Amino acid sequence: QVQLVESGGGLVQAGGSLSLSCAASIRTFSSYAMGWFRQAPGKEREFVAVISWIGGSPFYADSVKGRFTISRSFVKNTLYLQMNSLKPEDTAVYYCAASVANPGVVPTTSSEYNYWGQGTQVTVSS
Repeated sequence: QVQLVESGGGLVQAGGSLSLSCAASIRTFSSYAMGWFRQAPGKEREFVAVISWIGGSPFYADSVKGRFTISRSFVKNTLYLQMNSLKPEDTAVYYCAASVANPGVVPTTSSEYNYWGQGTQVTVSS
């Protein structure tokens, strides 16, 4: 059974930083591509960032490129998202997700992910 638990959300002023974590209860954590998505009120869930299971380069949505950094610890079975220079438009519920993607595939759509966390709220005030 796979369980993903996010933490680290909160309220921050524009220009500030937050760090999200996602603890993964996955026996073979290293075999999954791990991603972050977000969903703002009234909007569809959107891709934020992904890191592959074979140590490939992370991939980011254009809206967060240069501001957010995704990383993972194979020792701690944990996924991270460091968010800097936050903007009010970054306000959303952030979800981590795990994908049994084939090598070389970079999953960026919700349908490519097999497991989801419950989400953590990030609110950026102007």
